[in-house]
Amino acid sequence: MKLTFLGAAETVTGSRYLLEGAGLRILIDCGLFQGTKNLRLHNWRPLPLDIHTLDAVVLTHAHLDHSGYLPVLVRTGYRGPVYCTRGTRDLCQIMLRDSARLQEEEAAYANRHGLSKHHPALPLYTLDDAERALELLEPRDFDVPKRLNEHACFRLLPAGHILGAASVVLCVEGKVIAFSGDLGRPDDPIMRAPMPLAHADYLVVESTYGDRLHDTADPATELAEVFANTFRRGGVVVIPCFAVGRAQSVLHHIARLKATGRMANVPVFLDSPMATSVTQLYLHHVGEHRLSSTEANAISHAAQRVRSVDESKAILTRHGPMVIIAGSGMATGGRVVHHLKAFAPDHRNTIALVGYQAAGTRGAALAAGAPTIRIHGDDVPVRASVTSLSSLSAHADYAEMLSWLHSIPEPPRRTFVTHGEPAAADAMRRHIEETYHWRCDVPVYLESVDLPASAEYAGVDPCVAVANAATVCGMPAPDAASGAPLNSN
Repeated sequence: MKLTFLGAAETVTGSRYLLEGAGLRILIDCGLFQGTKNLRLHNWRPLPLDIHTLDAVVLTHAHLDHSGYLPVLVRTGYRGPVYCTRGTRDLCQIMLRDSARLQEEEAAYANRHGLSKHHPALPLYTLDDAERALELLEPRDFDVPKRLNEHACFRLLPAGHILGAASVVLCVEGKVIAFSGDLGRPDDPIMRAPMPLAHADYLVVESTYGDRLHDTADPATELAEVFANTFRRGGVVVIPCFAVGRAQSVLHHIARLKATGRMANVPVFLDSPMATSVTQLYLHHVGEHRLSSTEANAISHAAQRVRSVDESKAILTRHGPMVIIAGSGMATGGRVVHHLKAFAPDHRNTIALVGYQAAGTRGAALAAGAPTIRIHGDDVPVRASVTSLSSLSAHADYAEMLSWLHSIPEPPRRTFVTHGEPAAADAMRRHIEETYHWRCDVPVYLESVDLPASAEYAGVDPCVAVANAATVCGMPAPDAASGAPLNSN
């Protein structure tokens, strides 16, 4: 078996892992690179493999750095299955369409205003590309093995983080390899805790927050203080927000703050059609998260939903106090860019960063205290207060990831730390080595490693192996000796 790191190596985005074995080539995740220009350019380069030899894609979740390259893959000839959970399928139907529309709109805007050196500027992919990619999605239930061939099987385990997020456990030629995906937090107010593993011969684990611990402050209290301080100045709170997960978390806290009188009754605008659509999905996936139907419904009524471009533009003419929640979460594009251009120059306002800010993004520049940010060719002064609230993160910090790893009683043969900036990934490597004494590596972009066979599962049905690798997750392992049947169609 061979594993090649086609993304999420030396960076926190572009999640793509090529697994080869049992006569199969499987791509785990198919994400976009985000952040600095040298990373984004990877999105325009062909994958270093013949797309027609790819047999399957398995998605951990729907965030674009894990799923957003699918339309390009399909445009270049891929026609095989794309396996994911039902929640991921539902989110991708919203996110990939929105991503395609946004790219088409940004290309058109650049062409109208001469903002690109390319003539004409083209989108990375179109809405038609996204629609064809969506046709390939094959949803799978959590905890149900899926046989790929006689010697390969996989299983999706709940990972918390966002709706539909999964860890992927595969058995290929008797070897069990697990991909953590993005791990959620054990005490997240909305999503349930990630399910732990019972066994892995090889492990690929994320490290987004591998070098830090989250603030233990109460996020509702932090938000209440930001709102109160800004509203006293008559200001506007602009929240660049990921449409999936983070927007719903912010709305959940706002709904509770208003219900308990801890927040002034000022206008709150959710200026993200995608976030509005995503919020409705929480009512369709009750049981996957901690919210009751009543609480999920309260989220959808916590803000005025802004759909059209004209409605969005109208907000720019309003004065505070008010709250604007808009995408994108790292301020790399979307409607929040226009709000930042309008409101960042005013000292009465606040920009509240509530999610991870990858290097090279506008969000990272704001978090670092940049005096200006570049928007549509202009240097926009930043006089507004900028605050970062890490307590709202949907990613496990390094202590929470170590706790998740603690469930694996026997050390994996090798552990690969990915999906983190270099300092975070290396810090996570050190934490794992010092705590558990596992062999741990931080791979580099395009690195390939050969993974030797595992004697423990040699000759065992691969679907039995993936069940045994996660028996703590509520699915009893079948009897390997008797060959008890599995739902592995």
